[in-house]
Amino acid sequence: MRQSYWPADRSVDLVEDSVGALLARRSAQHPDRPALVGTRHGSGEHVRLTYAQLYTEAAGVATALSRLARPGGCIALWAPNVVEWPIIQYGAALAGVVLVALNPVLREEELDYALTHSGATVLLHADVSRDYAMGEVAARVAARIPGLQRISLSDHRWRAVDPDPGALPEVAPDDVAMLQYTSGTTGRPKGVVLNHRALVNVAKLTMESAAAPAGAVGVNPLPMFHTAGCVIATLGPLWLGGTAVLVERFTPAQTLAVLHAERADVLFYVPAILDALVTAQRSEGSPGPRIPIVMGGASLVSPALIDGAAEVFGATVLNLFGQTELAPVLSMTRPTDDRAELLGTVGRPLPQVDCKIVDPATGAVVAVGEPGEICARGYQQFVEYLHDPAATAAAVDDDGFVRTGDLGAMDDRGYLTVTGRLKDIIIRGGENIAPAEIERHLTGDDRLLDLAVVGIADDRWGEAVAAVIRAVGDPVEVKKTLAAQAESVLSPYKVPSRWFVTETDFPATPTGKVRKFALRDAIQRGELREL
Repeated sequence: MRQSYWPADRSVDLVEDSVGALLARRSAQHPDRPALVGTRHGSGEHVRLTYAQLYTEAAGVATALSRLARPGGCIALWAPNVVEWPIIQYGAALAGVVLVALNPVLREEELDYALTHSGATVLLHADVSRDYAMGEVAARVAARIPGLQRISLSDHRWRAVDPDPGALPEVAPDDVAMLQYTSGTTGRPKGVVLNHRALVNVAKLTMESAAAPAGAVGVNPLPMFHTAGCVIATLGPLWLGGTAVLVERFTPAQTLAVLHAERADVLFYVPAILDALVTAQRSEGSPGPRIPIVMGGASLVSPALIDGAAEVFGATVLNLFGQTELAPVLSMTRPTDDRAELLGTVGRPLPQVDCKIVDPATGAVVAVGEPGEICARGYQQFVEYLHDPAATAAAVDDDGFVRTGDLGAMDDRGYLTVTGRLKDIIIRGGENIAPAEIERHLTGDDRLLDLAVVGIADDRWGEAVAAVIRAVGDPVEVKKTLAAQAESVLSPYKVPSRWFVTETDFPATPTGKVRKFALRDAIQRGELREL
């Protein structure tokens, strides 16, 4: 019996670079080549930076940060997709400080938790994003955290006028580069610790596996606080000596205009974004921009969407699979794959990554074609969950493989098919959402007897957040109260968009745990009334 085990391809070398060292080398090699395109915070000024200019700006940030924090200390960045984001990312890398990447829609309690948990000593923040008064929220939160320095991106203390690269520390590939927060089933986000080697090599191997050309122009409408945005879509073009084009706020019309104007070689996507672009371009009735490579994932990508993007943009659509703990890519389809592989799988593992499918109950490797939990081991896996050794130990097996919590199967050529998740996580438009976190904020109403939050299929977002309630009295009024409560404390994407009611007890295990899959199935069968 052949086992579902894919040994790492060692024929492709890893590089021993830090993020800052790679930027410095590209600046020396291609000083006049466009490196970064985006808009400035506050002014909305459209800027185009060459590699020499980008390195000079990043070195100025690094010089300032080295005066604000020690190497290895945490610097938090809370901002939308403005051009300052990657500049600060590179500056932090050059300074040897850890960048804590924060979602710009975090509400006050969520921001407080991330800053306190990470131990960040500096918070760099935008003033406003999408009418959200980030500066006011940051001021209130920072006032409660002793020792935290709060600096608006409008305040240039985070950028030195006279960069001093000679004063910057040596940064090793094994040094920690970034802290990413990702939702876990406990409801509190976990801090995923990633090093420089992981980020640089995942970017390198992903772009090489995509056969992206040297000097490629990549358009990035993905949020920078995710590894997809700040690793694949930022360090990927850096590895190629290409141009990273940053879309501050995604709209189909604006992004299509950018794709036309920049003559993009690569578009980075999650399904909701790609679907919106395909739909918008079809509605125009005119030829769309030619995009050779469209790469992304974050949730299951339908064959219809892959075919649609190929038809509308002339693109080879590549499907990436992974998670933040793998920085973030485990496997991907390749341009040389056949139609069945492109449409029905998430490809083969990247080089230098071992992969296996195991029985979730026993940990034993299953036979080829049998379903089980997808596990991976390689240079790119996370260092630890910050301050959580128990969760770190639980996530890695005795052989050093990361348990992804995703279910799938492997064929005899190493191609992976994802079938579901062990983890009780909702993935909405690429955002990981912990139902337990939402449930924790939907309590305290005496009329509420039971509540559960589940993910249900959604054509646009992949999954939608749904709440199921059992209540005394009018469930519509209970829903209104709970929805208002959620909106006041949770990021908008976490607030349930669909509400269902049941008159009977929730299905439960013998130990009393709610069988959420049964609730989800009942919704899909139309057995629960939607409010």
